[in-house]
Amino acid sequence: MKITNFTENNTIISILDRIPKGKRYSDIEDADGNQYVDLVQEGGGVLGIALVGYTFILENAGIRFFSLAGTSAGAINTILMAGLGKIKEAKSEKILDILSKKDLFDFVDGHKVVRKIINKVIKKEKGLGRALVWNGIKIYKILKRKLGLNPGSNFETWITEELKKAGIISLIDLKNLRKILPQGLKYVVTGEEVTDAVAKLAIITSDITTHTKVEFPRMAELYWADPNSISPAKLIRASMSIPFFFEPFEIVNIPNAGNEYDEKWYDYARYKGPVPSEVKFVDGGLLSNFPINVFHREDGGVPRMPTFGARLSTYRKNFSKTDNILGLSGAMISTMRQIHDYDFLLKHPDYSKLICSIDADGQFNWLDFNMSKDDQVELFNLGAEKALEFLKEFEWENYKEIRKNRSKEISTNNT
Repeated sequence: MKITNFTENNTIISILDRIPKGKRYSDIEDADGNQYVDLVQEGGGVLGIALVGYTFILENAGIRFFSLAGTSAGAINTILMAGLGKIKEAKSEKILDILSKKDLFDFVDGHKVVRKIINKVIKKEKGLGRALVWNGIKIYKILKRKLGLNPGSNFETWITEELKKAGIISLIDLKNLRKILPQGLKYVVTGEEVTDAVAKLAIITSDITTHTKVEFPRMAELYWADPNSISPAKLIRASMSIPFFFEPFEIVNIPNAGNEYDEKWYDYARYKGPVPSEVKFVDGGLLSNFPINVFHREDGGVPRMPTFGARLSTYRKNFSKTDNILGLSGAMISTMRQIHDYDFLLKHPDYSKLICSIDADGQFNWLDFNMSKDDQVELFNLGAEKALEFLKEFEWENYKEIRKNRSKEISTNNT
């Protein structure tokens, strides 16, 4: 598939024509007139294609992304946006070029029987029951031995190679790239040059060995003796490890293994037990699928730039049926993967002004790695359409006023 299937279809051309002109979204701007925002992206399997549609439209509106955070699919787009160029550069077309050349079903890299059955489940093909009965013992043995149906190796290799093409081989390469601030960065309210801004990066995953919500790369030194030498692809592999679909991501030879109490582990994770010698990770969405709180200022101050959020899933628009074991299991998982984020949004309702709800799971299957090219384009278009709606509705000055009033409330409550 060509990249132009995404960028030059009739829907996208129409959306590009309707992007608001000359609108203010942030008070941080560079010499070229690009405005800067922080961005948090939700997880959701292949629905992450819609996130690229969202960022593509924002970049065409003159918006660039400073600090970046994401979980699972959101983490994939986050690392590519962070690693494919300098902060000031638009990245979405580069990501689209990569996606247009990749067969997503390659990520389903398990045994051929596993690939066949997964495709039947996704496509709701006939003969699924017979295939499960015939291959049930094989699948059971794979899960028992590997704890997941697919190794996830194809995915890690893919991300590693794409980052390498951009000159990012190790984590220190990525950190150094993120230190290059855009030229002429200024705070437009005062006209002062901005030299103190730090472009943060947060990849969320779930350490199920010590029961820890992990934020990489900030907590990487807990798990690697020399974290700066590893490929950033490992952080993403940890974040996207969908339980049982992919094998858990495992790290061995943990620094200070065997210590009964380690100060770093307590400081980072409030973990007080002995340091394990090896740790397993599953999808960060198990604990925080939409880490919108990661860049939040607890003092309630007015930010110089907003933290935009892109959601892939519907926001509690229906209830779950729990009258059978599958329904009950699904409902429990949905509650676990979202409740931490819901709790934050409940306490900070102003964030509703910053979130674009794409609601892609209402139309597409998040595990459809064999999605047709036409559906991929449609998914991209959906993200773009929702981005346009968001840009039209968002009012930066109104949002700053909300935050100013919120700051006054916090100050009053603390006195």
